[in-house]
Amino acid sequence: MKRVTDDVVLPRRLSWLDWRLVLLLMAICFIAHFNRISMAAAADLRIMEQFDISTTKMGAVYSAFLVAYTLAMIPCGWLIDRRGPKFALGMVWFGSALFVALTAAVSLVSSAAAAIAAFLVIRSLMGVVSAPLHPGAATAVGLYLPTAQRSKANGFVTGAALLGIAATYPLFGWMIDQLGWPAAFLVMSLVTAGLGGLWMIYGPRRSTPALTEVALHVAPDRVSEPSLNVPPWMRHRNLALLTLSYGAIGYFQYLFFYWVHHYFAEVLKVPEDRSRRYAAIPPLAMAIGMPVGGWLSDWIQVRYGWRSARVGLGFVTMSTSAALLWLGVRLDDPLASVACLSLSLGVLGMIEGPFWATAVEVGGTRGGFSAAVVNTGGNGIGLIAPIATPLISDTLGLGWQAGITVASVVCLGGAICWLGINQRTENHPQLPDPDFAPSPHQAPQTT
Repeated sequence: MKRVTDDVVLPRRLSWLDWRLVLLLMAICFIAHFNRISMAAAADLRIMEQFDISTTKMGAVYSAFLVAYTLAMIPCGWLIDRRGPKFALGMVWFGSALFVALTAAVSLVSSAAAAIAAFLVIRSLMGVVSAPLHPGAATAVGLYLPTAQRSKANGFVTGAALLGIAATYPLFGWMIDQLGWPAAFLVMSLVTAGLGGLWMIYGPRRSTPALTEVALHVAPDRVSEPSLNVPPWMRHRNLALLTLSYGAIGYFQYLFFYWVHHYFAEVLKVPEDRSRRYAAIPPLAMAIGMPVGGWLSDWIQVRYGWRSARVGLGFVTMSTSAALLWLGVRLDDPLASVACLSLSLGVLGMIEGPFWATAVEVGGTRGGFSAAVVNTGGNGIGLIAPIATPLISDTLGLGWQAGITVASVVCLGGAICWLGINQRTENHPQLPDPDFAPSPHQAPQTT
């Protein structure tokens, strides 16, 4: 007999239609992040040499995407709630396809100045159309999947994004070697548009949720529903704490994405071929941790309730990750350091799925907006790490151990934020879609 508490859900199993939605969301996260990082891969291999562009100017192109992506996040959250995740994610698919193709068209210009200007405009606009990606995917999971399956589904979806990042350099690099960089971008544009067509055909039928009409709808797989009449101050506090906590994860992740190779190669003095392999291990560990943590969160929720599954798991994973990072930078042996740092990022990835499920639930009928606010915090605070880490380590002369330890302290602060989140979140109503929700007359299964 499973233990049931007031906020526990007795879940139905995910059907093939549910998994079809998850697979489509995994595909868009994989391709979107592949297309994002492909710019850096092409620049390293061909573009900077062809146009004689400095690393500083190329870095401005990368930052243009991130800044536009972050600034557009909250308006796109409003769009998700207004038009639904199907429409918003369709914009990601076809907008990305367009701007990836325009990236290839820059090969037709002759001067470095014109190329940089074109890249800045194109990648900034691509950042704007990419902004609904994660809030839209989390909202789709919140609307169309059972409550006790959402963390697991979000873990698979966000894990696909990490796989897209890991696959970009080897796969897109091979495409550039075979086709040249303009043709490689054109191929990816066609692939993106083709998969976007599949999303429009096989995604949820209802593109506009009309959440005001189902705000009080009780999903049929729920035993009991926490109160939807959550005081505004509690909703705002929950959202603020969740945003700060996700900002701590963003700081942690961006440190790894931008500086882990430098740490292995320049600080630990690992040979170049080994340092590249070592640098790929932590993101892969995080990609594995995301679905594992999502499954664990859903398992805990069924047996011990919402607070254990979200608040308890959030505090334990983030504080453990902070401790492993602190230990990892104090190990002199490169293999031991890589193992510890990879385990740190893998454990941190376990809370990614619960983060997105909670972000949508906190917002209730404005789940897309709520998720967008949380992701804005993740990116906004995360953008500090690439600048602050070398500033602390080199400019202030405190060393890389101190610079990376700051991320450990930030992560511990994010863990503490979870303790202030109240379990009476305003649960996102499950949308009665003919494909992705069970019949309103289906009785919950008990064991």
